[in-house]
Amino acid sequence: MKAVIQRVSQASVCIKGQIYSQIQQGLLIFLGIEHSDKEQDVVWLSKKIANLRIFADENNQMNKSVIDTKGQILLVSQFTLHAKTKKGNRPSFIEAARPEDAKPLYESFVERLSIESQKQVITGKFGANMQVDLCNDGPVTLIIDSKNKE
Repeated sequence: MKAVIQRVSQASVCIKGQIYSQIQQGLLIFLGIEHSDKEQDVVWLSKKIANLRIFADENNQMNKSVIDTKGQILLVSQFTLHAKTKKGNRPSFIEAARPEDAKPLYESFVERLSIESQKQVITGKFGANMQVDLCNDGPVTLIIDSKNKE
């Protein structure tokens, strides 16, 4: 699993010109699921994200997690995070999980992240064509891969 995590002051998802979901200050997470991902990836990544200390404390140091703040979480599925661009100019998505395999893991991730963060996880719509609007706060953007635990 790959996640692009952005600290945002606001973010929203629109589908067919209508706001589908939105948050204020918190985390916007783009989640890509690959065919080799398992439940242990869900557990590790959800715990890692919930506990990331990327919010400012009283000394303006990044020492607080989304758990410690009143921040919200917006999760958006994004299979294109697994694009391979080595050959040619057209990305290959061969590593991305098929929708029928990815959706149960996505739903499990939503549930697990909610438990780990002690917050409701707002989502986009799995498999939909979405327009995401955000204001990156900082900017703070992190990329985490459950297969490369650095």
